[in-house]
Amino acid sequence: MPKPRNARLESATARRRLSVRKKPYWTTISPGIHLGYRRNAGAGTWNVRVADGGAEWIKRIAVADDLEPASPPHVLTFWQAIDQARALARRQPGQAIDESRPLTVSEALTLYEKDLAARGSSPYNAEHPRIHLPGVILNKPVALLGATELRKWRDSLLAKGLAPGTVNRTKTGLRAALELAAAHDPRVANHRAWKVGLAALPDAHVARNIILTDDEVRRIVAAAYDHDRALGLIVEVAAVTGARLSQLARLEIGDLQADGPEPRLLMPLSAKGRTRNKRHERRPVPITPALAAVLKQQATGRPSDAPLLLRSNGERWGHGRSRHHRNDMRAVVEAAGLDPDVVTLSALRHSSIVRQLVANTPIRVVAAMHDTSVKMIERTYSRHIAEHTDALARRALLDTVTPAAGNVVALPGRRS
Repeated sequence: MPKPRNARLESATARRRLSVRKKPYWTTISPGIHLGYRRNAGAGTWNVRVADGGAEWIKRIAVADDLEPASPPHVLTFWQAIDQARALARRQPGQAIDESRPLTVSEALTLYEKDLAARGSSPYNAEHPRIHLPGVILNKPVALLGATELRKWRDSLLAKGLAPGTVNRTKTGLRAALELAAAHDPRVANHRAWKVGLAALPDAHVARNIILTDDEVRRIVAAAYDHDRALGLIVEVAAVTGARLSQLARLEIGDLQADGPEPRLLMPLSAKGRTRNKRHERRPVPITPALAAVLKQQATGRPSDAPLLLRSNGERWGHGRSRHHRNDMRAVVEAAGLDPDVVTLSALRHSSIVRQLVANTPIRVVAAMHDTSVKMIERTYSRHIAEHTDALARRALLDTVTPAAGNVVALPGRRS
């Protein structure tokens, strides 16, 4: 195959005739790939420039063989520089990422997805941003991202009709991927670009928590058991504990403490809002003796590290597997006489939190039981807290109306 020719760059003798300057002398060696020679007072240097899908990046390859014989990979001839430039610019699918090659946004998301999988987390946070990112950003090196283009992309999601909360969750996944890429590549020094361009949208948190009465919760649990026993069991545990599906899916046989007058579950913590090295931590959550008896029967004859809650086909539930229960839950909610477009499995969690608040359980205890924070409870359930504290506060209100004379009662120990 014929190689590209450039008489000015092919030999050291020809290159010495060029003027010394900071800007490289460029020549096209393949579509979208250019080899550059920077003429210095001493030995020159080879550079590669790649323009792919609107993204462009430049990287220094090696020293030119101007003053010494070629010695790959540090000193290269014109022809060796062409091969090296092409190798850096092109990477076959499935080929390991060359650390000497600038990492693109697409590759950063891929690395983030692998990192999530290695830590036992859902790849959703890496997959979702990719759906909404245009090719011009996906193919661009992380080190070349700018705050303006990232902000325009974030704002374009609003134009697509995404809710502010969804936009914030989407940009957070991208930002986490960029932070991971920067942590592994010291050449990435544009952290400010995504800190400014991917800043969170204000007032995006809109609580749409559905709170059910105790009778409605009981109807849902009964309908779930009628629909499928395995579904009924996980719905009952969700209703009693208020735990997330991701937590329930990670419950093991050894987490059940069913013996004794005060049965409980050692509930795994979720990864929300905390470092991942605590994902195996557990906290005790009380359950009713009736539920403990059912779970104990479910656990009979199985090892302590086996999943406590299983689907009817023997597979485990799990985070990111909402499709395993979503359609069934819609049928269950409808059978319970409620709107399946409004009531989901999460409503059981919200209802559990409000039930505890109304029962005058201290907020700190409610937060610990439901694996959240006092701040989040006060922000999300403030209306229900206010409704409950209203009755308590009224007992201490001052009545400024002077009592009628016949209703005056002398206080003990007081003299007129």
